[in-house]
Amino acid sequence: MADDMSMNPSRGDFEALLDESMGGRDFAEGTVVKGLVAAIEKDFAIIDVGLKTEGRIPVKEFGVDDAGKPTLKVGDTVEVFLERIENALGEAVISRDKARREEAWTRLEGVFAKNEPVMGSIVGRVKGGFTVDLGGASAFLPGSQVDIRPVRDVGPLMGKEQPFAILKMDRPRGNIVVSRRAILEEARAEQRTELVSQLQEGEVRDGVVKNITDYGAFVDLGGIDGLLHVTDMSWKRVSHPSQVLAVGDTVKVQIVKINPDTQRISLGMKQLQSDPWDGVEAKYPPGAKLSGRITNITDYGAFVELEAGVEGLVHVSEMSWTKKNVHPGKIVSTSQEVEVVVLDVDASKRRVSLGLKQALRNPWELFLEQHPIGSSVEGEVKNATEFGLFIGLDNDIDGMVHLSDIDWNASGEEAIARYPKGDMVKARVLDVDVEKERISLGIKQLAGDPMSGDVFRKGQTVTTTVIEITSGGIEVKFGPEDAPMQAFIRKSDLSRDRSEQRPERFAVGDRLDAQVTNVDKAARRVGLSVKALEMAEDKQAIEKFGSSDSGASLGDILGAALREKASNKE
Repeated sequence: MADDMSMNPSRGDFEALLDESMGGRDFAEGTVVKGLVAAIEKDFAIIDVGLKTEGRIPVKEFGVDDAGKPTLKVGDTVEVFLERIENALGEAVISRDKARREEAWTRLEGVFAKNEPVMGSIVGRVKGGFTVDLGGASAFLPGSQVDIRPVRDVGPLMGKEQPFAILKMDRPRGNIVVSRRAILEEARAEQRTELVSQLQEGEVRDGVVKNITDYGAFVDLGGIDGLLHVTDMSWKRVSHPSQVLAVGDTVKVQIVKINPDTQRISLGMKQLQSDPWDGVEAKYPPGAKLSGRITNITDYGAFVELEAGVEGLVHVSEMSWTKKNVHPGKIVSTSQEVEVVVLDVDASKRRVSLGLKQALRNPWELFLEQHPIGSSVEGEVKNATEFGLFIGLDNDIDGMVHLSDIDWNASGEEAIARYPKGDMVKARVLDVDVEKERISLGIKQLAGDPMSGDVFRKGQTVTTTVIEITSGGIEVKFGPEDAPMQAFIRKSDLSRDRSEQRPERFAVGDRLDAQVTNVDKAARRVGLSVKALEMAEDKQAIEKFGSSDSGASLGDILGAALREKASNKE
């Protein structure tokens, strides 16, 4: 019996042990307290926490051994969560799981404060992620935080104890968010730091192409990736990395640069090849005529490949002699074979300036050879401006007829109106300025200057045609038909007889003779008078047929003169 008493302590003994372990403290609901296992009845442990009543907790909450048997024994001191001091049955409501949860939260808060990892295992799947058991506390693992890269099958990770980083804790709401990815990235960063320390700039290594983007390729150097930029793949122009590499290719690369701050590694392939720009100045001297292929067209010009890795630029201003302010794409096309002339070479800046138009004859030089100054040309009126007419000539070049060179006598506006756009006209070459790319033409010069030499002299009789009648006189034209002159005969000069000095007695188209009274070559003006002609004719008649002293009347003299004039006309 004594042995039985020693194996099964009395209630008084439990109270003594409990008082010793509790230290006589008061208990409050919602806290973790210590209790003694008073008895084990079937699947429940009777726990005495020092209150008037005892509580019951399923034995399985305390765990089992390898054989599956409970590890809890009578007399063990355990921590439990006191939910209620007494329920309707007069028992204390206690929980081992909630006590473990409280213990876990307290422990995890300490870990979170120190920014340390915590061990846990993925135990279930929920919307947007997974549930992780952190030794009594449940946490949420977002799907994006499982791994560095998306994971298709999480099965191998389920139930496996592994480290997690705590991202967020909210004890009042019972929320914990963890990340497995943060642990992997930290480990990867440490590994990367170690691997980077083993690399040196200029070193040549073999790598495997892991990924290709628009701007380059990522190459695995054995646990660490480096970027092989598209511009470092080849000396020649590469439009897209896929033209040179494919995922899985093994390539030999040189470590061009290592950034110690970001640990980024820049790689190069072309650096392992000879530089085609070496000796480029000797290969492509200015003035050399070469053949090349158009590789790229921009707003400011076109790039021409002279050899693999060496390209030159044809600036838009050097593309055509005649097509100005035109996009390069309207002159050349990609992949077109062209002939170019080297204009300048700057090996230090890796630049070659080329000319496309220089490979062709200067059309102004060619025009001057074929149409020397003084020769005649024919072309279409392209445009009329305030300065004159633009005439289309051979090889897409234009010549200009200045307003002053259209007509000898008509005003500029009147003369230019005679030549609508699209008309074919003939003109004389007056001047060709090859450097300024200008051709001066003249239309009036084809007829000759009616004012040159002594074409019109004072006292000369000319036959005119009336073209306009005004109250002050009449406007007439005279001289050669291809370059007629114009003059205004005043009312007082229309007749010697005052009664005949009436402009209205004439009609447009009437022809009449007049005498040249004045010639002003500088002003290109000729004065005419019918009255002066009549007076001159009277004087000549008197001198020829006699005077009033001879006994002949003035009427007889004039009659004889008129008859002779009429006879001469017949």
